[in-house]
Amino acid sequence: MTDLDPPAMLDRPDGSPIAYRLGPGTKDGRLPSLVFLPGFASDMAGTKATALAGWAQARGQALLRFDYSGHGLSGGRFRDGTIGRWTDDALAVIDALTSGPQILVGSSMGGWIMLLVALARPARIAGLVGIAAAPDFTEDLMWNKFHPETRARLEAEGSVLAPSRYGEPYPLTRALIEDGRRHLLLRRSIDLRCRTRLLHGMADADVPWQTSLRLAEQFAGNDVTVTLIKDGDHRLSRDEDLRRMFAAVEEITAG
Repeated sequence: MTDLDPPAMLDRPDGSPIAYRLGPGTKDGRLPSLVFLPGFASDMAGTKATALAGWAQARGQALLRFDYSGHGLSGGRFRDGTIGRWTDDALAVIDALTSGPQILVGSSMGGWIMLLVALARPARIAGLVGIAAAPDFTEDLMWNKFHPETRARLEAEGSVLAPSRYGEPYPLTRALIEDGRRHLLLRRSIDLRCRTRLLHGMADADVPWQTSLRLAEQFAGNDVTVTLIKDGDHRLSRDEDLRRMFAAVEEITAG
């Protein structure tokens, strides 16, 4: 199956099926499988996701990609999404479509969801790779930076249209902010001890690179490495950035 073919669909109880692509491994289970978790308003057809799929296929390592509800080719409306709902989407596809140990690769918001999935399924996690991971972004990078007028409109109207440097404006909802507060992680110790590699660009205009340092500090385990790329932006999608992602996955795979 290629990205030109229709994706497979996983039915969900709310009637919003989740689109996914599952690349089977060929190493007879000797390599842990990979799961790619995309960012906010991104999908499984992005540069990092497709590059990782090609790299994993060449290695014979299984990889699951998917679109959260309201994203990409999945059902549902983007405006109805929350951190909790998108985490549930991730857990649903992992529970239904994978077996054995998994390495989670989370980009931006996917780095937050990656952590929530790992906390919910610690026995299934072989390691984590965060790429400009953005835990708590709804509070720290949205609500706390909003103009008072934007906050008032969200409270009164339930949603606003927010500009995006990557495309069309997107609906930002009060439900997203409120649900995000129920999943904040950086305010406490994070009870994870799996091997973790965090990559972050110091020229990231969306998520400060200090976020990855804060995240490393909060981990209960010690096998956490932060790699800062001085000229790296938020996407970290250049060839050299992709090679860093591959190297991080390979290091965790090697054990």
